[in-house]
Amino acid sequence: MKKWLAVFGSACAVFLAAGFAFTNLIMFMKKKTDEDIMKKETADGHDRFDSFQAMEKEEAVILSRHGYEIKGFYVAPHHTANTMIICHGVTVNSFNSLKYMDLFLNLGWNVLVYDHRGHGKSGGRTSYGYFEKDDLEEAVNWVRHKTGDGGQIGIHGESMGAVTALLYAGGHQDENGADFYIADCPFASFRDQLAYRLKREFRLPPWPLLPLADFFLRMREGYRIRDVSPLSVISRIQQPVLFIHSKEDDYIPSACSELLHRRKRGPKMLYLAESGGHAMSYTKNPESYRKAVQTFLDTMTQT
Repeated sequence: MKKWLAVFGSACAVFLAAGFAFTNLIMFMKKKTDEDIMKKETADGHDRFDSFQAMEKEEAVILSRHGYEIKGFYVAPHHTANTMIICHGVTVNSFNSLKYMDLFLNLGWNVLVYDHRGHGKSGGRTSYGYFEKDDLEEAVNWVRHKTGDGGQIGIHGESMGAVTALLYAGGHQDENGADFYIADCPFASFRDQLAYRLKREFRLPPWPLLPLADFFLRMREGYRIRDVSPLSVISRIQQPVLFIHSKEDDYIPSACSELLHRRKRGPKMLYLAESGGHAMSYTKNPESYRKAVQTFLDTMTQT
C-alpha cells in the first residue's frame, strides 16, 4: 500500500511540476529586444525607425485599471479626429506596429501605437488578450478624450493584438466601443492554439498539461485558458470586422480566421493573403493588403 501511495504521490508531483513549468512558459515568454525588432523589421523592408524618431508625435501615458502605465505615441498629422489604434503581437512592441502606422497615415488616419502590458515600456505581464482588452478600453477612452466625439475610431490588431481587439469588441456593443476592427491572424481560442502548438512543437497531447496549466493560470494570474477565446464572443460583435490571414501561416492556421469570419454576424470581410508566414501578410503582399484595407475603410465611410 505504501508503495502505491509513493508511486501515486510521485506521479502527482510530476504532473504538478509539469503544469507549473508549462504555465511559466506561458507567463514568461521571452520578449524580443528593441534591437531585435528593428533588425527584423528593417530586413523585411520596414525601415521606419529614423523617420519615426524625427516625426512630430505626442507621448501617450495611459493608466491601466490593473495598476501600471501603458506607454505609447499618438501621431496626428491630419486635420481629422479619425484615429486608428494599433495592437501588436506577443514578444514584440510598438516598434513592430510602425509599418501599419505608415499604412494608415498614408490613408489619412491619425494613429495611436502603444506597448501592450509586459512589453516594451508598459508594465504588467502578458495574458494573451485577457487583461489586454481592458487596457485597450483605456486606450480607446484616451483617444475619445483627445479627439472628442466627431471622428471614427478603428482598431487594427496583429496576432495577440487581433485577439485583444476581438475580445474587446465582444464586450463593447455600445457607442463607447470602436467603430470597426481589423483582425490580422488571430487564433480562435487559446486552448486550441496551445493544443496545436503542443502537438507541433513537442508532440504532446493536450491532456493533462492544459488542465494543469489552466489550474495554475487561474491561481497565479486570475484568468483561465478558456477565457481567452475570440470564438466565444464573435457572435456578439456587431461592428464591422475585416479578418486577415496568410494562407501559408503554420503558427496560427488561416482556418482560425475563416472560422471566426463564418461565425461573425453582420458586416464583415475576409482577406486571405497568398504568401507569407505568421504575421507576414502585409510584408509579403503589401499591395493586395492595402487594397483590402482601403476597400474595407471605404465601406465604413459609406455606411
